[in-house]
Amino acid sequence: MDELRSPALAKAVEAFASLPGIGRKTAMRMVLHLLKQDDADVMRFGDALIRLKQDVTFCETCHNLSESDLCHICANPNRQHHIICIVEDIRDVMAIENTGEYKGVYHVLGGRISPMEGVGPTDLHIDSLIKRLQENKIEEIIFALSCTLEGDTTNFYLFKKMASFSIPVTTIARGIGVGDELEFADELTLARSILHRLPYEKTLAG
Repeated sequence: MDELRSPALAKAVEAFASLPGIGRKTAMRMVLHLLKQDDADVMRFGDALIRLKQDVTFCETCHNLSESDLCHICANPNRQHHIICIVEDIRDVMAIENTGEYKGVYHVLGGRISPMEGVGPTDLHIDSLIKRLQENKIEEIIFALSCTLEGDTTNFYLFKKMASFSIPVTTIARGIGVGDELEFADELTLARSILHRLPYEKTLAG
């Protein structure tokens, strides 16, 4: 940052470069772009970020994004609350919702078990999932985690953890390629994977 004579410019570049997938050159382009905008536009941009942090929280039931105690999905009486689709990330909720095929509710784990990355079961929203199963009549659990070693490990751990509830557990069909992240699947493939889900036990036997 020595070549940046303006401390304010350097600080702004550092802030943008701290975002995932944003390198220093891209951060510089963003900052210079903002400098060319009207003051009102920049103020609106900054205010949007501040309101994002202040107003957006997480659903106390499923851990999806929300601006109240319950997200719009959990609060919707027309959803099938007896079916829970387990996903890793909020972006997976968005991807599945975009298909328009799923009418149940979700549970966002907040990641997947990955010893290599230091992520264990206690780092995920598993306890709150078990509490939901204890307090509600759930008729189906759907595993919709990524088709990776970590995703499969998490599925297996959850399957063993939920065994005592005797709830049917299914998994999305393997239209999603091995190693693929759910959020990057096209909507048609994802929709078919949800509609043609399989009993999880069959995937273990295979």
